[in-house]
Order: sequence, then structure tokens, then C-alpha cells
Amino acid sequence: QVQLVESGGGLVQPGGSLRLSCAASGSIVKINYMGWYRQAPGKQRELVARITSGGSTNYADSVKGRFTISSDNAKNTVYLQMNSLKPEDTAVYYCNDNIYWWSTGSVDYWGQGTQVTVSS
Repeated sequence: QVQLVESGGGLVQPGGSLRLSCAASGSIVKINYMGWYRQAPGKQRELVARITSGGSTNYADSVKGRFTISSDNAKNTVYLQMNSLKPEDTAVYYCNDNIYWWSTGSVDYWGQGTQVTVSS
């Protein structure tokens, strides 16, 4: 069984920074990609950033140049460094891993979510 454990959310002032982490535990053979989504109140969940096992990344336009996704494949951990935070970045952030299994193919897993609030 796979568990994704997130950490690093909190309250920060506009212009500040936070770093989110998400560690996957379990007998994992291969992670195809890891990513971060967010959901603000009254809005749909949206992709923030994603990184493949090969290191390719993509970002939502709204966070390009401010957020950086990275990973430690040996630790099955993904990070999201968030700089120059804005009030509109306020949301619950979820990590997402797409993991390959020999028996079932690729499966999506989700973290429990961590609140990020940007406010003065």
C-alpha cells in the first residue's frame, strides 16, 4: 500500500516563501511522475507543477518563474519551492504520484492535502 505524506504548508505574508514536501512510502517499483495540485475554495482542483522520472517539468502559467518543483527519486520525495507568494496562491495543495505496478499498470495516488494561506 502506498501513502503520500505532505508537509510544509502554513501561513505566510505576500511576497514570502514556503517549501512543500511529499514523501511516498511503500514497495514502489517505479514512479512515472510526481506533481502538485491545488484547490481554492469554490474552485476546481488545478495542476500547479509536475516532474517526470526523467526530470522534465511543467508548470501552470500562474506560477511560472515563482515556483520550482524538484524531486529526490531515491527517497520517492517531491518538493515544491514557492517564492513571491500571492494571496491568490491560497489553497489546499495536494501531491500526486503516478506509480507503475507490474500487475495493474499505472495508478494515481494523492496526499491528504496541506493548507497554504497567503495573507497579511
